[in-house]
Amino acid sequence: MGKTLTIQPVSRIEGHAKVTIELDDSGNVADARVNVIELRGFEKFCVGRPVEEMPRITTRICGVCPWSHHLASAKATDAVFGVEPAPAGRQLRRLCNSIAYMEEHILHFYILSGPDFVLGPGAEYPVRNVIGLIGAVPDVAKQVVRVRHMCAKMLEMIAGKSIHPDAAVPGGFSKPLQPEERDALVPMAQECLELAKFSMAFAKENIFPKYMDAVKTIGTMTSGFLGTVADDGALDLYDGKLRMMYSDGAYEDFASADYADYIGEHVEPWTYLKFPYAKKRGPWALEDDAPSLYRVNTLARMNVADYIPTPLAQKELEEFRANFGRPAQLTLLYHWARLIELLHNAELTVELLADPEITSRETRVKVTPRAARGVGVTEAPRGTLIHDYTTDDDGMLTHVNLIVGTCQNNSAINLSVQQAAKALIKDGAYDQGTLNTVEMAIRAYDPCLSCATHALDGALAVKIDIVGPDGTVVDTLSN
Repeated sequence: MGKTLTIQPVSRIEGHAKVTIELDDSGNVADARVNVIELRGFEKFCVGRPVEEMPRITTRICGVCPWSHHLASAKATDAVFGVEPAPAGRQLRRLCNSIAYMEEHILHFYILSGPDFVLGPGAEYPVRNVIGLIGAVPDVAKQVVRVRHMCAKMLEMIAGKSIHPDAAVPGGFSKPLQPEERDALVPMAQECLELAKFSMAFAKENIFPKYMDAVKTIGTMTSGFLGTVADDGALDLYDGKLRMMYSDGAYEDFASADYADYIGEHVEPWTYLKFPYAKKRGPWALEDDAPSLYRVNTLARMNVADYIPTPLAQKELEEFRANFGRPAQLTLLYHWARLIELLHNAELTVELLADPEITSRETRVKVTPRAARGVGVTEAPRGTLIHDYTTDDDGMLTHVNLIVGTCQNNSAINLSVQQAAKALIKDGAYDQGTLNTVEMAIRAYDPCLSCATHALDGALAVKIDIVGPDGTVVDTLSN
């Protein structure tokens, strides 16, 4: 008879999930799914609130990447009020975005995914974590902790606090950056840049060559990609137009406010995550290389951008494309792309601090409530993030829609897990290292399930198993 394997919880990600792997009578994988078992209801309970409260409320969606929601929300409220932020306010938002990116990419590469590569996917559970990483490379770990803490302090200096910020307001930024604060930030930014350069070199010398066979075989699939680019096609993580690139390399650009013409949302009963798809290429299908399948996040951004507007990161992008082509499809390359973005954001932070506009005292413009719709889009570390608000004449919210990066990667995460499980589990043979390698296909996407399970459609699914003293299920109650 067949057998069901359950990986629960999936480790070293933000949020809660389990993987169910169905084996056939021969012990080979018949199917595998990622079940997301937590729920957030922000789209519902934000209706009826004043729109200007949204940049403060939506930071509570996630404590790991609150800046992405904060800035996407601020941009959506700008659009609702029909204003362009003050130039200094826009630059301060970009600065905070770049620093928050560094903090998050350092967290994921070294602490969440790092143990798989430094210690090996088959390492025992007690050491395959950040504690084991510290023991294996203590000098690197000390610098990682120092710089990540430094990023948090930089955000605190600029915006008042680093977690659940409230500095980006409709029309700009609430707090000017003082010249003496800028001067204190410059050496900190330089130290961040040095860690980014080290991380890129360290991975290319010690990690990617060692695990290239895994890169070429684990979680592999073919898809299209979505990301944000500037008018000239440059990588832009804060603002720009959306670019949908299909698996054959063809692409089309569109304004962020028009996203609903290009992105559809599909619902399945076995997860609280929706399944966005490229609606102009056909209906949703959970199939490798399906025409409507696309991915977001770091690998997607390396594919859709024509170039990166900072020199060190651009040089790395050229090497990346020489090795893997455009569009690059291998799932574990998300980690390589993540380090290129770490380097880009470090360079950009140094550049922004050198901009005289950054210390201007004119950081915001006046706004007036009105009935309108506003869409704000930023590139979160985990992918394209869309906030869509509609208000009445008093500026009260009548409709809220959020589409987050992990949600858009939902189909791809499931397909990558299926591929990894089928490639690794044969004739019923597996061990904990095998199952962790399946998890690696999920961690490549750096998913944030707290961000992604934000919508509530219909009734809340509840299932209760009544288990007897011998461990058998005697009854199941569900709605």
